[in-house]
Amino acid sequence: MTLLVDVLEEHGLDSIDVVLFALPGVGDVGKNAVELLNEANDARAVARFIHPGLTPLARLDEDGLLAPPHLLAQRIDTEGRSILTITGRGQPSESFQQHDFTTQLLKHLSEAGMKELIVLAGLMSTPEIKESFAVATSSAHRVHLEEQGVDVRRDQPSGGAIGMSALMASLAPLFGLQSVCAMATTVGASGDVHASIRLLEFILKGWKLKVQMPKDATS
Repeated sequence: MTLLVDVLEEHGLDSIDVVLFALPGVGDVGKNAVELLNEANDARAVARFIHPGLTPLARLDEDGLLAPPHLLAQRIDTEGRSILTITGRGQPSESFQQHDFTTQLLKHLSEAGMKELIVLAGLMSTPEIKESFAVATSSAHRVHLEEQGVDVRRDQPSGGAIGMSALMASLAPLFGLQSVCAMATTVGASGDVHASIRLLEFILKGWKLKVQMPKDATS
């Protein structure tokens, strides 16, 4: 299958320090976190990733134009560091399509010089547990993160992870990217903004990213 890359800003994918990737999932924790971060920091749309595995539903965009199904890449530049966020409305429904989309996307990110990927997701839990942590995909990177004070778990998620987000995190080292899956516990309710904010705070502190937090973080 062919991944189409619709470049919206020339050089928009250049000199990226870290990629944040999230799709709809448990509580939509990761997707909401990325969208809140984009909004708070006036992120610029720089590319659309279009794959034939996505549901063939074209939607009107914010300019009233019919847009093909895609994952949107947006860029945040702040204090000498650049962040690329990638998210969208969904993912391919078939496992082989998810694998194909993932490997082609990782190949493109790697060829663009990107070196680090953080996949954001929610983890179903009971209401009294409110935690955020990372799950590493290589021993060396785990040691590095622990030395930086990041909470990296070895026993969670106990049931594993599924879908394109799981593939993005676990396959990234094969393409030369350091990667983790950053997770926040949630009861699973759709749009768990509190868990999304908690996850953002964990990532911004652990990776020392100096960006604006959403206003909800102080409310």
